Amino acid sequence: MSNSLDTSSVLEVLRPVEDPELRKSLVELNMIRNIKIDDSQVSFTLVLTTPACPLREFIVEDCQKAVKQLPGVTEVLVDVTAETPQQKELPDRQGIKGVKNILAISSGKGGVGKSTVAVNVAVALAQTGAKVGLLDADIYGPNDPTMLGLADTKVMVQQGPQGEVLEPAFNHGVKLVSMAFLIDKDQPVIWRGPMLNGVIRQFLYQVNWGELDYLLVDMPPGTGDAQLTLAQAVPMSGVVIVTTPQTVALLDSRKGLKMFEQLGVSVLGIVENMSYFIPPDMPEKKYDIFGSGGGEKTAAELGVSWLGGVPLEMPVREGGDVGVPIVVSSPECASAKELKAIAGRIAAKVSVAALA
Repeated sequence: MSNSLDTSSVLEVLRPVEDPELRKSLVELNMIRNIKIDDSQVSFTLVLTTPACPLREFIVEDCQKAVKQLPGVTEVLVDVTAETPQQKELPDRQGIKGVKNILAISSGKGGVGKSTVAVNVAVALAQTGAKVGLLDADIYGPNDPTMLGLADTKVMVQQGPQGEVLEPAFNHGVKLVSMAFLIDKDQPVIWRGPMLNGVIRQFLYQVNWGELDYLLVDMPPGTGDAQLTLAQAVPMSGVVIVTTPQTVALLDSRKGLKMFEQLGVSVLGIVENMSYFIPPDMPEKKYDIFGSGGGEKTAAELGVSWLGGVPLEMPVREGGDVGVPIVVSSPECASAKELKAIAGRIAAKVSVAALA
């Protein structure tokens, strides 16, 4: 190793430092840029693969320790930014212009809090600086507008070169399109499969999504037309399966997971919602209302990642009802912290898949 303090020597000591998720050198990944040396001070830009990197602080600390090994260096300044990688293209799938990664939030059965997870993960990603969209693909029961505080919104429909184009609604840093914007509040959607297929494709390709790092698709429960349409239409970065610890929910979640695997969609992992109940008057207590450990055990049995367990707290429901997600209204509560951590783990897995 050279004793002179120059750009080459800085890169040399940083070469052993790896991205913990990608397990590759930061230098080889071109994540170290704009190195500047001013007497005993070294500064550079660290370009992460996602603004939501869960290990950001550890990577910065490792970089600083490495550079301080150089003789004469007393201060290391790291400017952290991010460039989210583009998911791989597939010859038989049509991507969405400007959208880097498309991932589904799905469940085997209804009532497990899939939309709660989808909305909060989307907002948590946006809070890190990522550009995020949310497509509410639950055509028969579109609830995302209520949870995002957009229940009374009507989206604009414009004429484009290829027909009508929807302008998504926006709140809490997330762009949203939902069937709820196109129908009356109490109007049921009574459609067969072909019409469902058509509107989901419209939400994918005839929406002014703009530039997005992540487009999350909140799927309806089950293994039906919506799941088939999405998996066969667009290249997907993966799917997250949401369940509760309850046996019947776990049984259905396994079927949903296997369906996506058969369709060639990568399973990013399992999220267990309502893992335990925390009473507001006794926050030190935990009650396993729906059982315990089922999601983590299922993930281990099926060989997929365990992304985390979200506790059941009253502010989660309250935030969803009034349109202020828990990661916004009560960011320091246990459920919000876990949802933010889950968002970071999902983002990390998407980056690994894109760069593999």
